[in-house]
Amino acid sequence: MENGKPNWWSRPSSAPEAARIPTPPPTGDRAEDATGTHDTDGDFPLPAPQPPTEAPAATGTAAADVTDPAARTGAPDLPDTADATAGAAPGEPAADAPAVRLTKGETPADAAPTQTLPVAGTPADAAPTETLPVAAAPADDAPRSAQPAPAPLHAPDEYRTPPYGEPGPWAPAPPVQRHPAPVPPAQGHVPPAPPHHGSPHPAPGAAVPPPAGAPWGQYDPWTAGGAGLPPLPPRKSRKGLALAGALVLALVTGVVGGGIGAYVERNGGITTVELPQAAGGDTDRAPDSVAGIAASALPGVVTLHVKGGGSSGTGTGFVLDTKGHILTNNHVVDGAQSSRDISVTFSSGETARARVVGKDTGYDLAVVQVTGVSGLKPLPLGNSEDVRVGDPVVAIGAPFDLSNTVTSGIISAKERPITAGGEKGDGSDISYVDALQTDAPINPGNSGGPLLDSKGRVIGINSAIRAAGGSGDGEGDGASQPGSIGLGFAIPINQGKRVAEELINTGKATHPVIGVSLDMQFNGDGARVGEKGKDGSASVTPGGPAATAGLRPGDVITKVDGQRVHNGEELIVKIRAHRPGDRLELTLTRGGKELTKTLTLGSSQGT
Repeated sequence: MENGKPNWWSRPSSAPEAARIPTPPPTGDRAEDATGTHDTDGDFPLPAPQPPTEAPAATGTAAADVTDPAARTGAPDLPDTADATAGAAPGEPAADAPAVRLTKGETPADAAPTQTLPVAGTPADAAPTETLPVAAAPADDAPRSAQPAPAPLHAPDEYRTPPYGEPGPWAPAPPVQRHPAPVPPAQGHVPPAPPHHGSPHPAPGAAVPPPAGAPWGQYDPWTAGGAGLPPLPPRKSRKGLALAGALVLALVTGVVGGGIGAYVERNGGITTVELPQAAGGDTDRAPDSVAGIAASALPGVVTLHVKGGGSSGTGTGFVLDTKGHILTNNHVVDGAQSSRDISVTFSSGETARARVVGKDTGYDLAVVQVTGVSGLKPLPLGNSEDVRVGDPVVAIGAPFDLSNTVTSGIISAKERPITAGGEKGDGSDISYVDALQTDAPINPGNSGGPLLDSKGRVIGINSAIRAAGGSGDGEGDGASQPGSIGLGFAIPINQGKRVAEELINTGKATHPVIGVSLDMQFNGDGARVGEKGKDGSASVTPGGPAATAGLRPGDVITKVDGQRVHNGEELIVKIRAHRPGDRLELTLTRGGKELTKTLTLGSSQGT
C-alpha cells in the first residue's frame, strides 16, 4: 500500500513461461503512468517477468513462491496472479525482491476497503500478507469480520493476471446485472478490449458488463430502469381493435351477401316464383283472321282412314250438308270396297263409318256419307270465279295423319292446267284439273280438305302438290312421299260443286266433250287433231260438236275462249272446266291460216 492505494503484483515466472504470455492488444486509450506521461498505443507496456532472485541471506527471510505446489499445501486456493514476499511488512515490498508496479486505473484509498489474507509457507507470527480490495459494506451494517473469498466458478489460469481495472476472482462480486447476450465476433477477428476509465470498481447500482466469454447473463430485478431487458411490445389501441373488427364484419357481410345474390340469380330466388300473366277469357278473334276462320271451319272438317286393296291411307274431307254427305278426293277412297273400309273422325273426336256415294276419276272427286251422326256442321261454299291472285287462303287437313292441322297462304295463280294420277298406265285414272295454285303448306294427308277464303268459305279442294325432284303432280306419283315446297293445287269449288251434285243425285259425273281424238304425241305449240281415232276409227266424231263446227283432222287448236293452250292436256283441262252445253270459241290453224270456230259442248259419262 502506497499513499493509500492498493498495489497489483504479477507473479514472477520462468523464462519459458514468460515467452508464452501473449502481449495484450492495444486498446487505443491514453494511459497515464507513474511519471505522468501518456501511452498513446495502449494502456501501458508490460515488461516480461524476471527469473526469481534469492533474497540476501543477511535479511534473515526467505521468499516463498505461492505457485509452488509444496508451498501451497494447506493454504486456500488463491489466484495465480498474486505473490507473497517473505520478510516484508504488510503493504510494503521486500527490499531486494524485484516487482512491477502497475499504475493503470488507480483507485482512491477511500473508495475501496481492503482485506488482509495470510499467505501459506510462513510462520504464524510472521505470516506474509496480501492486500486485496473488499467491497464496501452498507453504512447501516456493523463491520464484518474478515472471511475468505468464495471459490471461483472455474479453475484459475496460472499464467494470467486478472483483467486490468477489474477485481480479481477472489473479491466479492458486485450485483450482477442482466445484459443482452454478446454478439459473437466474426471468425478470425479478435475484438479489442473495451476501454476503462476511472475507477476499476463500478459505482453502487450501476450495471456491470459481464466478463468476456460469459456464456449467459443473469437477471437482476432491482436493476434501475430494467437495463438489459427487451422492450415490451406497444399496447394496441382499443380504437384500432374496434376498427379492425368493423372491417372484418364488413368483409364477412359482403361475402355472405354476394353468395346469397349469386344463389338467387342462378336458382331464381329462395321463394316460389310467380310470373306475371294476362287475365284469361280473351278468346274472341276477328271472323276474317286465320284463328277466326279455323274456329268456324274445324267442326265441319273430317279425317278419313281407308283400308282396302292391300293398302291403307289417310285423307281429309268436309261436310256438304246435314244428311252426312262428305266431299273428298277420289284417290283417297279409291281402294275402299265397302263401308267397313272407311272410318270418318270429326274434330270433336267422334268416329263413324262411311260409304261411297259416287266417285269420278277424271275430276278426282268422290262423295261419301255417314249416318247416325247428329250436329253436323256443313261448310259454306264460295265462288272460285271471284278469286283473285294474292287473296289470303287457309288450308285445313291431316298431313301425315296430324288431324285438324291449319295452314295459311295466298292464291299464287289461277287456271293452272295439271294432270294427276296415271298409275294404271292406260290413262283411265288420269285427272285433268284447271287448278288454283296456293303457297299454303299442303302435304300428303291434306288431299280432299277445304281451301277457305278470308270469309271461311270453301273455294277449292286440295288435291295435288308439286314435289321437289318428283316427276308428276299427284301425291301418288312416285315411290316416295313428297313434301310441301309451297306449290299446292286445289280443284276450283265451282267444278267440285257440279261434280258433287251429280255424284249425290246420280252416282255418276258427266264430262263436257267436243267429239275429237287428239294426237298426244304432237310436239308443236297447241293441241293437234289426230288423223285417226282410237282403234282406227275417225278422229272427228260424226255428228259431234266438233264435226258440226267444221273441225277437220290435222287442225291445230291454239286458243279456247281466247286463252292459249300449248298441248292436248291443256285443251282437255280447259274443256272440262266447263259444263256440258256451254258454248266455246276455238282458235285454230289450218294450212298456215288461222281460223275461229264456235261450238256447243257435248256430254259423256264419266267413270
